[in-house]
Amino acid sequence: MIEPFLEMMSAERGAAANTLESYRRDLEEADRFVRARGVAGLHTAQTADLSAHMQDLEARGFAASSQSRHLSALRQFFGFLFAESVRPDDPTGVIASPKKEQSLPRHLSMDAVSRLLETARCEALEAGKTPTQARRGARTHAVVELLYATGLRISELTRLPATILHRDEPFFMVKGKGGKERLVPLSDDARRAGQAYRAFLDDDERVAQCAFLFPDDGFAGPVARQVLARDLKALGARCGIAAADLSPHVLRHAFATHLLENGADLRVVQQLLGHADISTTQVYTHVMDERLHALVSAHHPLAASGNRQ
Repeated sequence: MIEPFLEMMSAERGAAANTLESYRRDLEEADRFVRARGVAGLHTAQTADLSAHMQDLEARGFAASSQSRHLSALRQFFGFLFAESVRPDDPTGVIASPKKEQSLPRHLSMDAVSRLLETARCEALEAGKTPTQARRGARTHAVVELLYATGLRISELTRLPATILHRDEPFFMVKGKGGKERLVPLSDDARRAGQAYRAFLDDDERVAQCAFLFPDDGFAGPVARQVLARDLKALGARCGIAAADLSPHVLRHAFATHLLENGADLRVVQQLLGHADISTTQVYTHVMDERLHALVSAHHPLAASGNRQ
């Protein structure tokens, strides 16, 4: 029943290839475990079998986040079996989710992002480069500007069509997880950086055959996200930012964090990021702590001990 489940997730819910592969890997691992216990297959497993599997993951040192991912896959799978009347019950219903500490998203300060953007801009304008070096510099500049201006996931960025630069509008539509569409902002600086990069491609007739804003070297499809991540880390190193502290997703976190720091509404940030549940966005409210503390300290009549009688 794993294959029909994956087909449903792809056809009806628009699950991405990476998501489907993750489900397959986790479900097949659970299937092997329960078969070793004498069960005919995962689709016939009972609560005790699945609880034992979760305990085994914990004993093997899996992080709480990884355990939660496995349990989520199992819940989706057995929910599918129940909906299809393959089973009359859901054996995952009474299995508790692993407790995990909420980790704060890593993000860059505004000064660090400004340094990153300025370095990328200056390098894109440097003279004396080979055509390949100049094109790559322009691409890196465009990538940094777009990631920080839009808060896009790197997978969303690589799938952007070149046509987003053709319209003189402050927003464009992007298709995110599960095929859901949302509006994201496009700053003038990001648009200009994208147009400067595309100017390097105009001399190659193959560009007309590829609809993506960031094509691969052969213009056969979008550039690999690993390539853009590597170039971003290299740029960060030249700015004094450690490789471990910089990634495309860190810029997405910076986008959200800096919006909240400057007074944006949490619901607006949720919509811009494409989060289905606002609880996912609430992790960014950690950035408000210092700001709120300073506000109370400065304005509450009892904040200063000298004001107390």
